[in-house]
Amino acid sequence: MNTLHGWRRNSFVVSVSIAASLPLSLFADDWPSWRGPTQNNHSPESGLPDQLVLQGTGEQNLVWKSEAASGISTPVVMNGRLFTIVRHLPGTPTEAEKVVALDAASGSMLWENIYNVFLTDFPAERIGWSNVTGDPSSDRVYVLGSCSLLQCIDAIDGQTIWSRSLSEEFGMLSTYGGRTNTPVIFENLVIISGVTTGWDATARPAHRFFAFDKTDGRLVWASETRPLPEDTTYSTPVVRNFGGQWLLVGGAGDGELYGIQARTGKTLWHHPVSRRGINTSPTIASDGTIFIGHGEENPSGTAMGAVVAIDGEAAAAGSESVERWRTLDLINGKSSPLLVEDETLGTRVYVVEDSSRLHVLDAATGEEIGRPLKLGTAMRGTMLYADGKIYAATSTGQIHVLRPTDEGVESLYKSRLPGGTEVGGSMVAANGLVYLPTTKGLLCFGVKSTPDVGSLSQAVTAEVVESPDPDSEITHLQIVPCEALLTPGQSVPLEVHAYNELGQPVALNASVELEVTGPATVSEGRLTASSGSQHEAIVVKARLGDVSGTARYRYTPATPWAFDFSAGEVPITWIGARYRHETRVVDGEPVLVKISTIPKGTRSQTWFGSTEMNGYTISADVMAGASEDGLPDMGLIGQRYVLDLMGQSQQLQIRTWAAQLRMAKSAPVTWKAGTWYRLKLQIENDKETNEVRLHGKVWPRDEAEPSDWTVTATDPSPNRNGSPGLFGNATRAEIFIDNVSVSQ
Repeated sequence: MNTLHGWRRNSFVVSVSIAASLPLSLFADDWPSWRGPTQNNHSPESGLPDQLVLQGTGEQNLVWKSEAASGISTPVVMNGRLFTIVRHLPGTPTEAEKVVALDAASGSMLWENIYNVFLTDFPAERIGWSNVTGDPSSDRVYVLGSCSLLQCIDAIDGQTIWSRSLSEEFGMLSTYGGRTNTPVIFENLVIISGVTTGWDATARPAHRFFAFDKTDGRLVWASETRPLPEDTTYSTPVVRNFGGQWLLVGGAGDGELYGIQARTGKTLWHHPVSRRGINTSPTIASDGTIFIGHGEENPSGTAMGAVVAIDGEAAAAGSESVERWRTLDLINGKSSPLLVEDETLGTRVYVVEDSSRLHVLDAATGEEIGRPLKLGTAMRGTMLYADGKIYAATSTGQIHVLRPTDEGVESLYKSRLPGGTEVGGSMVAANGLVYLPTTKGLLCFGVKSTPDVGSLSQAVTAEVVESPDPDSEITHLQIVPCEALLTPGQSVPLEVHAYNELGQPVALNASVELEVTGPATVSEGRLTASSGSQHEAIVVKARLGDVSGTARYRYTPATPWAFDFSAGEVPITWIGARYRHETRVVDGEPVLVKISTIPKGTRSQTWFGSTEMNGYTISADVMAGASEDGLPDMGLIGQRYVLDLMGQSQQLQIRTWAAQLRMAKSAPVTWKAGTWYRLKLQIENDKETNEVRLHGKVWPRDEAEPSDWTVTATDPSPNRNGSPGLFGNATRAEIFIDNVSVSQ
């Protein structure tokens, strides 16, 4: 068996210059990520229940139920604690999202980490679309929130150690579709992905993978897929060694499956699976065959959906012929394929269509074994294989326990949860217990003889030895951090790492030359920003002979800021701006125009400062272009709030969460196309009352500024910091922007 595929709580030991580790848990049978310790929804446990009886007498085996942990996220279990994502105070002015920790054996609440949902179209019903990922070696958990907030949280006390706002910093999209990816831990990295619209060369939308240092949140590498993807997705990658290379294998929004070196971010191969985004996660056999499903159109032909088998070893070796087989007209767009390698039955792939029809496929040929089995009406979660059984739960609450047979599967048990109970996540098994997430409560099942979790504690260690040639050629240089935002006088330490062709670390035995362009200098391994007055890009290049590596940084001067677009270009450092905006001369003056010819980019947000900024005023001149379709929405962003001049409804609104409007104040405003207006948003952080007060106004630019505010608001659950920016929905008409200013 491949070393990673069979890993459970390994200690990763390498030779020469490599020092890395995979998680080591106090509990041998934990479930630290939603797909389990072996990344394939397999549990090594035995003695698990054949039935999951929720109520009644006799065989009832419900150990506990937690309504406080109700939701659609798949829980994880680590070091005696269970973690999941849920809604906080649904339907109230202080509604938010939170990570909760429960005692895994009793279900009692240990802590909750509450954070606001902001600047997103994400509906409240889809909170918890992502999953918590645990790192047992550091006893930390990682989560990507619905508003693209990536957090590292202490698993013991629930305190946030570091966070990155991926929307404000990288332009990650958080849309009404709700698809949100789950972090992946590998060595010192936490890797996350999503569709982003960044700055400069990364302004065009693309599904991108980001690897952060799991200790302090520095960006180590970023890798992009084919630009202009069709969809956002939630495919969780798998990390696996192919031919000596640790690869991150995952589906992307462009419909392709990617193999990316996990340490360097270098894309090694990609293979077309679908014409649209891939939402299922891959599963990998011991021989390196990768199985992935989708529910959209195939790269060619008219068939909808397929399960695809790809030769991972051949792909890693550079072969152009890697697809082993493809089943057509099998719509597997939500529940990830389950692979079972059995000495008696052989290797099989268990696939549930979106309609919840279960198919059993021969892994070598893709041919179906036996007849399909209808499990229910729909299914989103992925099946669990444990104790020789398959556990499955449909979206509408049908519960199944199945056993693989020569002819396919046989049913050991089936039941239905109470009416109105929905299942969005997957069942997991840890330390003798089976956990089922539902919208009416998190359920924990066991057998009568289930011992206390603590008595099952047993560290499991195994070595994974990697021995690169110490004299191997350096082919890749990596600067860490590879991207950051700098302000005048700010200094950050730089690290340069070297890797060989296989993505293995190689010792640097020679000096690396660093070249800097932009308002900064490098001295004694530190990059220090100068005191420039413009928003500029800083580029650092590391050179060692013919090998080079590049890092880029955004530089923002001290406020006040003023942008009049006289340079005839969209500011290079603005997040999410260059692809969706252009400069144009209007009435003899250069202005910024949010164009209406990008169907998937007409509604967007742009940011141009640090996420730590607070208590500032932002202003801009805006004008709606003439259109028979109506007026656009034009607005400002400040401290994670939007001031929106709404065209069709003729009002000025302050809000923070568009789809839920937990805090929204509006005032009627009559305005028209072809006239310049000035928008102004002022944010006050009152330290004495712990309140955030928001003031917005709009008036014709050619008139004097009115003394009164058009709309004011106080947020009972305030955002205390956030980047200034612009909001616009140009679906109906273009938006013209000029004289943007920020002052404190």
